[in-house]
Amino acid sequence: MLLTAIIIYLIITVAVGAWSSKLVKNSNDFVLAGRQLPLFLSASALFATWFGSETIFGASSEYLESGLQGVIEDPFGGALCLILFGIFYLRPMYRMNVLTIGDVYKRIFGKRVEFFAAVFMIPAYFGYVAAQLVALALIFNSISDISISNAIIVSAGIVVFYTFLGGMWAISITDFIQTTLIVVGLIWVAVLVAQKAGGVMPILESAPEGSFQFFPEAKASAWINYLGAWMILGLGSIPSQDIYQRVMASKSEKVAIRSTYLAGGFYVSIGLLPLFIALGAKFLYPEIYLDNRQLLLPEMVLRHSGLHVQILFFGALISAIMSTTSSGLLAPSAIISENLIRPYFGKKIQDKYFLWILRFNIIFVAIIATVMAQWKTNIYELVAEASILMLVSLFVPLTAGLYWKKSSEMGALMSMVFGMIAYIALLNLELPIYPHVPALLVSMVSMWLGTMIFPKKQKKHA
Repeated sequence: MLLTAIIIYLIITVAVGAWSSKLVKNSNDFVLAGRQLPLFLSASALFATWFGSETIFGASSEYLESGLQGVIEDPFGGALCLILFGIFYLRPMYRMNVLTIGDVYKRIFGKRVEFFAAVFMIPAYFGYVAAQLVALALIFNSISDISISNAIIVSAGIVVFYTFLGGMWAISITDFIQTTLIVVGLIWVAVLVAQKAGGVMPILESAPEGSFQFFPEAKASAWINYLGAWMILGLGSIPSQDIYQRVMASKSEKVAIRSTYLAGGFYVSIGLLPLFIALGAKFLYPEIYLDNRQLLLPEMVLRHSGLHVQILFFGALISAIMSTTSSGLLAPSAIISENLIRPYFGKKIQDKYFLWILRFNIIFVAIIATVMAQWKTNIYELVAEASILMLVSLFVPLTAGLYWKKSSEMGALMSMVFGMIAYIALLNLELPIYPHVPALLVSMVSMWLGTMIFPKKQKKHA
């Protein structure tokens, strides 16, 4: 019965995606929903940006192992990203009225920086989408006899289908439905766990010592790593196409700003529920915790709850993960189409053909991500690696380009290249701090040096 209910839900989701295709008339509709999203759709889409596999599976298992300091990256860093985007980045980029964040780099620095930004951004999404496919596969494996490998392929096929048809319109409409399911499902399960444990306090008191310690010990390396954890999503996802396309799809600048604040507050508050549920599951059923920490929540619901709770919980899980997967597919597809393919063909490509290029690139991204998902199955690591790549290469040029008038094209290029090289080199060293922290510093210094040595050319006035 549970499997039947899930199949019905998936059919409904695909049907919504198919219906959404009627709203897609051009590439702007496909990537940014024609900039027509009202506040409730915009905020729910932003909330659903990362509220998927990492928050529900990865973060809950990390919390049980390392306490609150183990989940600074998500949900806290994710909420920080949304708030910072709304305060510092949204206004100047919204007013540019361009299709992708790659176009933003082009507008600030020129075509060469646009190309490198696209090349550095696209690979990050392969790991991100792979993480979501792994999570969907784990769910399908839990409720059926399908193998993980086959479940990954099935998961990719489902999400590709409705994203292929409806683009950002399909993502936005399904996100609203899925956000409702996520919130209701997680609250319901949290209440159920608290009732079985005899209240909230027995669960909180069962937490290991130090689980609720939010700040690190008074040690330099500990604080650097603590701030480094905030940076991964908090700063690393600011120069990302998935955030950009969700925010810029809002029908006005005011709606876009409000949606970032609403989504940020909502994200951190609802994001704490999986942590509480996981702690309760460990308290009530320690034997499940020892089997597979990433599967703790679904296993608890399967073994120790009624059918109605199972349907609601797994519906919420699948909703959360599908929304992040679909956005993760559309983002690199838009970058490849707009910032790598279009510059070489320009006006020769009619918009109706460009729309099909966008759609076929979704299939291409899905194939790469599916291969990665078969290769590596640690959800938390896959998502973190995706954000770190953008942090060390793209964050500094974007911020400097928007707020430092002297920032030059060569400064941006050096920042991207040397930041990425530094991170890859530092990965092979045994360091007391996270390698992305010094790599980010290299990116900043490179931006300054490149601008000083190769300053921006002043435009001549007649």
